[in-house]
Amino acid sequence: MSWLLSLDVALFRFINGTLSNPVFDRLMPFASGNAFFVPAVVLIAIVLIWKGGTRGRICLLLIVLTVAIGDGWICKTLKEAIARPRPFEEIEGARLLLGKGKSFSMPSAHAANWFSVAMVAFIYYRRSWRFMLPLACLVGFSRIYNGVHYPSDVLAGAILGAGYAIAVVLLVKAVWNSAGWRWFPLWWQKLPSLANPGSGGVASRAVDAPSATQDQHFLRLGYLFIFVVLLFRLFYLASPVIELSEDEAYQWVWSKHPALSYYSKPPLIAYAQLLGTTLWGDTEFGVRFFSPVIAAILSFLLLRFFAREVNARVGLVLVAMLCATPLTVVGSILMTIDPLSVLFWTAAMLVGWRAVQSDGSTRHWIWVGVWMGLGFLSKYTNLFQLLCWVVLFLLWAPARKHLRRPGPYLALLLVALSLTPVLIWNSRNGWITVEHVARNGGIGSEWKPTLRYVIDFLINEAVLLNPIFFGGMLAAMVLIWSSQRKNPLAIFLFSMGAPIFLFYFAYSFHSRILPNWIAPSVVPLFCLMAVYFHSQWPKQRRVLKPLLVTGLTFGFLVVVLMHDTDLVGKWFKRTLPAQADPSRRVRAWRATAQALETARQKLATEGRPTFIIGDHYGITGAASFYLPEARRNVRDNPFVFYRASPHPRNQFYFWPGYQSRIGQNAIYAQQVNLPKLQKGWISKWLRGEKHFPVIESRLRPAPPEIVNQFASVTDLGVTDIFYGKRVFRRVQLFECRGLHIAK
Repeated sequence: MSWLLSLDVALFRFINGTLSNPVFDRLMPFASGNAFFVPAVVLIAIVLIWKGGTRGRICLLLIVLTVAIGDGWICKTLKEAIARPRPFEEIEGARLLLGKGKSFSMPSAHAANWFSVAMVAFIYYRRSWRFMLPLACLVGFSRIYNGVHYPSDVLAGAILGAGYAIAVVLLVKAVWNSAGWRWFPLWWQKLPSLANPGSGGVASRAVDAPSATQDQHFLRLGYLFIFVVLLFRLFYLASPVIELSEDEAYQWVWSKHPALSYYSKPPLIAYAQLLGTTLWGDTEFGVRFFSPVIAAILSFLLLRFFAREVNARVGLVLVAMLCATPLTVVGSILMTIDPLSVLFWTAAMLVGWRAVQSDGSTRHWIWVGVWMGLGFLSKYTNLFQLLCWVVLFLLWAPARKHLRRPGPYLALLLVALSLTPVLIWNSRNGWITVEHVARNGGIGSEWKPTLRYVIDFLINEAVLLNPIFFGGMLAAMVLIWSSQRKNPLAIFLFSMGAPIFLFYFAYSFHSRILPNWIAPSVVPLFCLMAVYFHSQWPKQRRVLKPLLVTGLTFGFLVVVLMHDTDLVGKWFKRTLPAQADPSRRVRAWRATAQALETARQKLATEGRPTFIIGDHYGITGAASFYLPEARRNVRDNPFVFYRASPHPRNQFYFWPGYQSRIGQNAIYAQQVNLPKLQKGWISKWLRGEKHFPVIESRLRPAPPEIVNQFASVTDLGVTDIFYGKRVFRRVQLFECRGLHIAK
C-alpha cells in the first residue's frame, strides 16, 4: 500500500506545486467556493420549482435529499472514522490557497457533493453531463490545487457521491413503487415511474389502487412532511451543533425547584422542562425535547383544520411556510415559553372557531377556557386573547348570540381559575411579577413618541417572519376588508391575531418591542394570509406563485443557515463576525462554564472551599448546567449562584444563596460586551474584508455589593471564550476571598 500513498503524494505535489501559475491561483479558489454560488443555487431552485414541472421538482427534491444525507451524514461519518490529516498538515512546502478547515481529509465532501448532484441531474436530464461533469471535475481538481485534499480524497469523494446518489434515487423509487399506489393512488397513476416523470400513462397496477381524493392525498403528504420534519429536528437536537441558550439553562434551574409561579414567568415552562429531563435526563435533548414535538402537534392541528375548512393543499402550504419562517423555526428548536404559548393560543383559536358556529356547544367553550388558561400559565400575554374575543364579538354579529349562552362565561371562569397559582405565589412575594412586567414594558415611563422603535419593530419582524410572508401577512390584514369582509373565517382569524400585533405596533411608538412578543399572533395571521390569497389565487396566480416559491426557497435557505451558521463561511467564504452571528446565544456556553471552573479550581488550591457567582441569570444558569458537579447538585447543594442583593432581580433571589458560606472564597464572573460593530461593516463583509471598525466595550469594576461581601476582591482581567477562531464571549473574572457577610 505504500506505493499507493507515494503515488498519491506525488500527484498532489504535481498538481499543487508543479502546475501552479497565476491564472490557476485565482481560478481554483473561486472554483472551490465563492459568493455567487449560493445565489445561483437559489435561482436554479426557484426556476426548477416554478418552471421545471414534475421532473424538475422531483430532481430538485432528490438533489436536496442526496446532499443532506451525503454531506450531513455519510461524508462526515467517514471523515471522523478515517481521520486522515489534510495534506497541508503533513507535506512540507504544500501551497495552501484557502483557509484551514476543521474537518479531516478523506473523503472530499466537495467532490462527493458535486458528483452526487451531477449524477442525479444526469438521471433526470441526460444532457446535463455536458456541463455538470466538467464542473464537478473542476471543483475536484481545485481541492487538490488549493492544497486541502489529496487526489485520492477527491477520487473517493467522486465515486462515493455518484454511488450514494444512485442508491438514494433507487431507494426513493422503490418506496414510491411499493407505497405510492397505496398512499397516493391518483398521483401514482399519473406518475408510475419516478425515474421517468414525463412518460405519462397509467400503470397496469393502478386498477387495484385504493380510492382517494386529491384532498386526501395532500392531507397524507402533509402528515408525511410533518413526520419527516419532526425526525430531522429531533436528530438535530441530539447532535452537538448547538448548546442551551441563557433562558433555557435558567429555566432548567427553575425545573429543579417546582413552584406555583416564578419571578418573571408563569410555571408551565418549568414543568415542561421537568418532564423532558425526566424522560431523557439532564441533557440538552431532554431540556428541548418538547419543542419540536409541540411544533409537530401545532402543524398537525393546522393541517387538519384547513383540510376541513378550506382544503388540505392550502393547509400543507401553510405548514411549509411556518417551516420556512425563522421566528417559528426558532420556536421549534429552543424550549422557552413561546412554543407553549403559541400552542395553547392556537388550540384555543381552533376550538373557538367550532364554538362560535351556530351549533357550537358548551363543551367547545369549556375547551376554549382550558386552552386559554394553559396559555396564560405559559405566558402572561396570552391574556390578550380575551381582547381578541372582544374584537370578534364586535366585528361579527352572529357570534354575539353566544353571549346569551353560558359557554363564554364558563370559559372566562376557567381562565380566571388559571390565574390562581400565579396570584398565590405573587401574594406571598410582594407582587414582584407585576413590578417586573411593568418595568419591562416601560409602563410608567414618560410618553415620548418616536419612530426609532417603530422602524426597529418592523425591520426585526420582517426579517424574522420572512420578508415575503411578512408583506403578505400585512397585505392580508388590510385587503381582507375589501374582498372578504363577509367571510366569517377571515373575520375570525383577523380577530385572533391582529389585535395583539397592532397593539405592539402602536406601543412601539413608546418603547422597544422584542420580536417574540407578537409570537401568539403569527399563526392566526399566517392562517389569515393563507385564506385570503387562496381566494385570490385563480385571478393572481401569475404573481402569487413566484412570490410563494421565492418565499419558501429563500426561507428554507435561511432556516438551514440558522441551524448551523458555520455554513455561511463554508458557502460564502466569509465567516460572520461573532457580534452578527445569531448562533452566538447557543454556542460557547460549555467553554464559558469551563473557564469559570478553571479559575475556581485554581483559587481552591489556597485551601478554602470555593464557589462561583454570576452577574446575570444567564451565565449562572449556563454554569449550573454545563459544570457536571454543579448540575448534579443544583437543587440541594449548589455552588453556582447569582450575586446576592437586597432586592430581587431574578428567580435566584427566592432560593437559598451563599449566605451560609461565611469564610469561603468565590470566583465572580461578569460578562463583557463584545466590541460593537460600526455602521458600514456589512458592505465591508460582503467585499471579503475580515476586520471591521468597532467600538470597544468598557470594563467595569466589581459591583459594590460584591466588594462589600468579601474581605478582598482581585480583578483577574478578561477571559476570551472562543468558538473556533472567533471570540464569542468575554468574561471578566474576579477572585473574591473571605466571604464575611452577604448583603
